[in-house]
Amino acid sequence: MVRVKICGITNAADALAAIDAGADLLGFNFYEKSPRHIDRAEAAKIRRQLPKKIEAVGIFVNAPPADVAKVCQSLKLNAAQLHGDESPETVAEVASSLTVWKAFRVDPDFHLKTLDEYAQASAFLFDAAHTGQYGGTGRTTDWDVARRAAVSHRIILAGGLNLENVAAAVRIVRPHAVDVASGVESKPGKKDHGRMREFIQEVRRGERK
Repeated sequence: MVRVKICGITNAADALAAIDAGADLLGFNFYEKSPRHIDRAEAAKIRRQLPKKIEAVGIFVNAPPADVAKVCQSLKLNAAQLHGDESPETVAEVASSLTVWKAFRVDPDFHLKTLDEYAQASAFLFDAAHTGQYGGTGRTTDWDVARRAAVSHRIILAGGLNLENVAAAVRIVRPHAVDVASGVESKPGKKDHGRMREFIQEVRRGERK
């Protein structure tokens, strides 16, 4: 089963609605320049309300490994998503104590051999390539590159997914998980509860095909 991550959770109402809709994972964005940024205190309040079966992921951009570890441990997060320009050495350092997902901005020229440099990461998130922005652009990732990567790696597909295309994305790429933020929002940082439910229904429809 393709897992579904609703990213950019900023409030408890959206978190609980995502769970009710069938989400497997929730993402909390600690990157201060993101329109979906959440502070640690608010994330902690939401985290305490989540059922144990729901995994929580912290999103970090070029943060010091010690800070990543501190936040993840204090909030009991299940994984750290490193969404910046982190080096293989940084990923390995964080992975020594945490489950790490390494995000990449992927275009048609992305070399899959790059993934071999980040062997300590437990999964790779493929987002759309857009200079100067670390995710949340609403642009679509190159699905062909993702499809080829998914043959031998645990790929989390992000970037421009929405109700209209996620079923096709699941059918073509066969990812381990899909990740959505802007595609289920009424505005940045505020989820549309109906769209979240429909999005997850479309993921399941794509699996059946």
